[in-house]
Amino acid sequence: MKRIVFTFLFPLTLSGCDFDDVPRFVPEQGHTDYRQEMRDLVQDISRYAKSVDSSFIIIPNGGVELITTNGKTNGTPDSAYLNAIDGINQNGVFYGYSIIDQPTPEAEQERLLDFLDIAQDDDVSILVTDFALSEVNIDDAYELAEGAGYNAFVTDSRTLDDIPIYPPEPNEENRNDIEQLLEARNFLSLTNTRLYSTPQELVDAINDTNYDLIIIDFFFNGAAYTEDQIESLKVKSDGGSRLLLTTMNIGQAESDRFYWESHWYSSPPSWLKEEDLSDRGHYYVNYWQEAWRDLLFGETSDYLDKILDAGFDGVLLEGIEVYEHLEEKKESDQ
Repeated sequence: MKRIVFTFLFPLTLSGCDFDDVPRFVPEQGHTDYRQEMRDLVQDISRYAKSVDSSFIIIPNGGVELITTNGKTNGTPDSAYLNAIDGINQNGVFYGYSIIDQPTPEAEQERLLDFLDIAQDDDVSILVTDFALSEVNIDDAYELAEGAGYNAFVTDSRTLDDIPIYPPEPNEENRNDIEQLLEARNFLSLTNTRLYSTPQELVDAINDTNYDLIIIDFFFNGAAYTEDQIESLKVKSDGGSRLLLTTMNIGQAESDRFYWESHWYSSPPSWLKEEDLSDRGHYYVNYWQEAWRDLLFGETSDYLDKILDAGFDGVLLEGIEVYEHLEEKKESDQ
């Protein structure tokens, strides 16, 4: 049964309105506002998910320029976008923006902090993922994040494929039951499964930790986790409850996902564009087109609906920053 998705790109009085009669207006070719289209997609995903589960957590990964209406740190906060999200994760705020174990350049760090503080002032939780190797830099990254009021994860792997051995316990480890994002003091991102032979091996490794929040891929080599595995991942080693999130790429199609059709290689749909040469198997999409959105959410077989039905507490939205690629491509084509 089709679930109705609501998308409004214009002021609308809801009283007495039949939502099925409301059209979605797609901008003319060549005049697409890529940033606003990404905001709209995130907002629609949030609206839909929270209509199914009001406590479902929405966290964009990156895309801090979407926080303000003009994409600048002195701009007006985009209240519709900020109200739609519960948190933001930003990589490399303090360490590893360009090179692992190297401090993020001061100018870039200040830019990121300015954006993140705008969101934080709007009660959005800030997660930062830094990349460092030396214990002194790992400690410094956690200290800087704590001073800013951010929830931090510091790892030595950009591919997010391991559980850090330092510090030996999660930063700010606690015995609290974690029921809301704001309560989480630490988190673990383990979205690459390459170091684990089976789903249960990965589950067992995570279950031995006391992280407050876990982020994993929805699949292990194409297979979904079982209901028992998902429920066990929501419990810390000490018995306390924690939050479990998964990822969903909304800006790129991935050729190893369940929705991919083999004939797309030779006969791609109109919304499927060129391959990302820096990340093979990932393809840019016109993420504002209904055919792509219909793969993401709205029916029981769609990506977000699978996530909701599986019992995850929220989703980390990947592919947010593809608007930058489209803006650059548009500029170079002119």
